[in-house]
Amino acid sequence: MSIGSSYPVGRSTPGPQPTRPLPHAHVAAPLGLRLLAVALCCLLALTLTATVFVRTYPGQWLDGVLLPRAERGGGYEQQTVLVGPAKTVLATFGSPTLLAALLGAMLLVGVLRRRLVAGIVGVGMVLCAVVVAGAVKSALPRPDLQVESSTTHNSFPSGHVAAATTLLLAFMLVLPGWARRWLVVPGAAGVSVIAAATMIAGWHRFSDALGGVLLGVALFCLAAASLAGWRGDHDRVGGPDGGGLWRRLAEGALALVALVWALVVVVPGLAASVQRGALVAIAAAGASTMFLVGSVVFLVRSADFGAPLSARRGWPPQPVVEPQKIS
Repeated sequence: MSIGSSYPVGRSTPGPQPTRPLPHAHVAAPLGLRLLAVALCCLLALTLTATVFVRTYPGQWLDGVLLPRAERGGGYEQQTVLVGPAKTVLATFGSPTLLAALLGAMLLVGVLRRRLVAGIVGVGMVLCAVVVAGAVKSALPRPDLQVESSTTHNSFPSGHVAAATTLLLAFMLVLPGWARRWLVVPGAAGVSVIAAATMIAGWHRFSDALGGVLLGVALFCLAAASLAGWRGDHDRVGGPDGGGLWRRLAEGALALVALVWALVVVVPGLAASVQRGALVAIAAAGASTMFLVGSVVFLVRSADFGAPLSARRGWPPQPVVEPQKIS
């Protein structure tokens, strides 16, 4: 019953109802936790690699089969015309001037993108990789297991490869998501070239290059997890996005073209210049680099390490309250 009004008597006006989650969309686990899990896996893989290749007979033997020592002089420098270019690549990348310029460029991008803290973390990540790699090489003993193609000199992990990996991934902290996808393929290819150069020049074994990549990826995940936790970052997994789908297809097509070009042009040249074991080591190191770097970049593809989550436009979605009709 109503008296002089269309409002019902004795009934409370219903409040705003909780909105249902959008179809095909959900909030994934916190990005920081996922990054910590990946970092733990990489550290375990790094420990396992060091244990197998440094401390066991089969590991030392496999390293020797992939990169056999030279018959004269006893060094690991490969008998190939690529030794000169490999040493040039290592000398160029190892230049303190070039490294300082690259770190400065990363900091500049961080300032321009308002990600100065992420840039500083990236610089610390690169320096930490160099220090940790040197400390592990000095502290990790390499026993003499009477392997014909091995020595007691420990070079695990590669500092050059660890520095190159962390330098590439440090740029991922300051770049936007679309730029990360365009940098990851040529960047990972560059890290693979440096890893191959260390093996061709006889500076490192295959296990050293793999350990350098694992160390770099682990440090990146720890650094990114600290930034994601500080910012309270989460990833949103949304529904189908036509524009995003076409963009990913275009990027995948370009990556496929680059892979075909490498198979047609680069691999035959390597096969004609190096021994089969070295070719297998180079291919395995390159594939491992592409997989590990590509996986962690995909994991942080939509993460913003420069702005708090609450400042992002349109996320989280706010409940929509429809106005009530008055009869």
